[in-house]
Amino acid sequence: MSQPDIAQLKKLCSQVRRDAVRMVYNCQSGHPGAALGCTEYMVALYFHILKHDPKFNMDAIGEDLFFLSNGHLSALWYSCLARAGYFDVKELSTFRNINSRLQGHPATHEHLPGVRVASGSLGQGLSVAIGAALSKKLNHDDRLVYVLMGDGEQQEGQIWEAAMFAAHHKVDNLIATIDYNGQQIDGPVDEVMSLKNLKAKWQAFGWEVLESDGNNLEEVIAMMDKAKSMTGKGKPVLNLMRTVMGFGVDFMMGHHKWHGVAPNKEEFEKAMAQLPETIGDF
Repeated sequence: MSQPDIAQLKKLCSQVRRDAVRMVYNCQSGHPGAALGCTEYMVALYFHILKHDPKFNMDAIGEDLFFLSNGHLSALWYSCLARAGYFDVKELSTFRNINSRLQGHPATHEHLPGVRVASGSLGQGLSVAIGAALSKKLNHDDRLVYVLMGDGEQQEGQIWEAAMFAAHHKVDNLIATIDYNGQQIDGPVDEVMSLKNLKAKWQAFGWEVLESDGNNLEEVIAMMDKAKSMTGKGKPVLNLMRTVMGFGVDFMMGHHKWHGVAPNKEEFEKAMAQLPETIGDF
């Protein structure tokens, strides 16, 4: 299958946003805000950047790996996995149902294709990604490991232990991204516990740091291509990606309220009117 062009990827972004909002609305539970904010990144990753196989081999020898540390973005991830062919798109309708494989935070006990580790307990994903990256080095596998974290997640101590470890051990086949939307469940990040100069902190820990607009698809792709060109040079790479929580739905944009609140019927219909259906709803 040929790689989608920018116009096709943008259409896919709209559909994936529709999927995420519909999933959260249907079960009246979930986290729509950051899912909408990170759509360009995840679509670019799964349909342009990653070398991956939807047939899904847990070992992923010769493939790139992705880990979702901020597991509350599950609706977004499930949509991308389904649209990429990991499982039937119709299964998205089971999101957060009892006995569904599509739990509120990604889990592994139901063996959902594409998910290699349970996530959602914040602070752990970077450590897992570092372990996977070291494993690839030991196996002489030249593919890369990617991980997405939240900005509120940077308040976890384990993140900084992992950051220090990766730089010290020259884990240079790793590209980490922070969803820097400035919001977390209890309010603006700066009010809950300010991160101060996050770029300077990561640089001080020995990482190469790039910055990007995460809601500009072309910029996301350019940034990821640049990040890839910086791997293999002795340092791990971080993408500090600024996004807008709830991007694409005007009444959700930029407010922490939508971190973990499902829309009501009126809000759902308003959101759907703002997100064009492009390749078919589930």
